Amino acid sequence: MFDLADKVAIVTGASRGIGRDIATVLAARGAHVVAAARGEHAVDTVAAIHANGGKAEAASVDVTDRSAVDAMIAATLERHNRIDIMVNNAGITRDQLLLRMKQDDWDQVIATNLTAAFVCAQAVLKPMVKQRQGRIVSISSVVGQVGNAGQANYAASKAGLIGFSKALAREVASRNITVNIVAPGLIDTDMTRALAGKAQGDWTTQIPLGRLGTTMDVASAVCFLVSDEASYITGQVLAVNGGMYM
Repeated sequence: MFDLADKVAIVTGASRGIGRDIATVLAARGAHVVAAARGEHAVDTVAAIHANGGKAEAASVDVTDRSAVDAMIAATLERHNRIDIMVNNAGITRDQLLLRMKQDDWDQVIATNLTAAFVCAQAVLKPMVKQRQGRIVSISSVVGQVGNAGQANYAASKAGLIGFSKALAREVASRNITVNIVAPGLIDTDMTRALAGKAQGDWTTQIPLGRLGTTMDVASAVCFLVSDEASYITGQVLAVNGGMYM
């Protein structure tokens, strides 16, 4: 199951956390992974994949720079002649109550979390349409479904990903391209570990399964959605939140 042999996958934000595990899981299933991140930050991800016998290469790219994204897509096509999977994972937070939020904090979050997904999806559509096959998955958040005080910019970007993906799914379904969303809940990452113990405990009480999710929980959901087993699923939000939001 979930055989991705000979598939070419691009994963943005692949240097750590959820993105790193997505890249690792796809490679373990046979995909050749282009691990994209700013600077040289994805090198460690690629090294770990190689150490486990997988195929991967690093791409230094700022996803808010359209020319850099276009160059990454062109280079991938030149080397591999196809792109089968696009995972839009890159994301940032700039948390602040709206009364105090700076315009730049809004603009940066929207540019990185939402506009970059539009740019990346648009860039891969031409080869996917030509192939008459493709998988696009974007990483949203439970915050985009229920909101969260102090995260108006983040919630807007993640909710926007859901609407964007549903619209795109309708546009490209006839070309055998599926477009889906994974919406994680509270996941055990560097960011959540930084929460004070009591605050993390308070959040956990809102999760019926009684624990934080893992990055592998999210990566496994992505792996399913990009596989042949999910070929009849498009325009859907797969919530990986332990029941936090139903």
